[in-house]
Amino acid sequence: MKEQIEQIAQMAKREIIEAMDFQTLDAVRVKYLGKKGEFTAVLRGMGGLSPEERPIIGSLVNEVRDELEKLILENETKFKEDELNKKLQAERIDITLPSSKIKRGSLHPVNRIIEDIEDLFVSMGYDVVIGPELETDEYCFERLNLPKGHPARDMQDSFYINNEYLLRTQTSAVQARTMLSNTEKTPIRMITCGKTYRREDDATHSHQFNQIEGLVIDKKEMNVSLADLKGTLEVFVRKIIGANLDLRFRPSYFPFTEPSYEVDVTCFKCGGKGCNLCKQTGWIEVLGAGIVHPNVLKMNGYNPEEYGGFAFGTGIDRLAMFRYGITDMRYLYTNDVRFLNQFDRKDEE
Repeated sequence: MKEQIEQIAQMAKREIIEAMDFQTLDAVRVKYLGKKGEFTAVLRGMGGLSPEERPIIGSLVNEVRDELEKLILENETKFKEDELNKKLQAERIDITLPSSKIKRGSLHPVNRIIEDIEDLFVSMGYDVVIGPELETDEYCFERLNLPKGHPARDMQDSFYINNEYLLRTQTSAVQARTMLSNTEKTPIRMITCGKTYRREDDATHSHQFNQIEGLVIDKKEMNVSLADLKGTLEVFVRKIIGANLDLRFRPSYFPFTEPSYEVDVTCFKCGGKGCNLCKQTGWIEVLGAGIVHPNVLKMNGYNPEEYGGFAFGTGIDRLAMFRYGITDMRYLYTNDVRFLNQFDRKDEE
């Protein structure tokens, strides 16, 4: 039996060495070391050996089996290394070649303006507040001193879902919600940015556009005045549109402020000299502002004898047009990559 074991071992070693791939090597392992393999058959025949021969033959079988398993493992390792080297060679990259340009996205110009505005006002101690785009008639109009039948609604009554709900026409609704939720009557310093909807569509207007609204409310003894409003808006305009611009306040009418003002800035194209953009006036209208109307304070839980403040609002899309020289607001919503990817470079300039 010893000669038989040695003969089987020699055959197994030769076949292991001659195996050229994993499949052949595994077949050799099964043939000799598997449950029905050659060495298993030898072990089953040890029942006919004498007690003296059994430990000798058993030790020999175990020794040969260990040797074959070691040889198989060495060949498996060699196959794995060869396969890895072939794969590395096939996937080799020539790092001396110029790389292909990776296309990357960029922030939309409106989002750039929003981020800059929020960063500015947060640095000035304001909170950023959000509100629903699907709004009720109560918050969108009535709590802002625009009762049903008010003529100022004609420019805003637009996209109603039913008699009560509509797509908000102004972010001022968030001001009303903020005042009502402030049950402790702590000072309010807030801005809100978001989408609004009106039935408009031309080069400078869109049925969907973005607004920013600001609101400051405090006790009367804190003397929140028009001077505070003017100083706030000067910082805002010079930071967002241009550092050398001047402001001009013109009396106007808004139902939710009294007194109310239209705010103009020096034309950024001609520097105030007069051109086709500013219609030879040297000024461009950018926002509306004023002192919060007493009726708005009353309807939202404040005593106008004890509290006062100011509010302002403007279209973010128009600010983007002013900053980047965009001539048609509709460009902002066509999603033309050739148009949108210019603004990284413009901000660097």
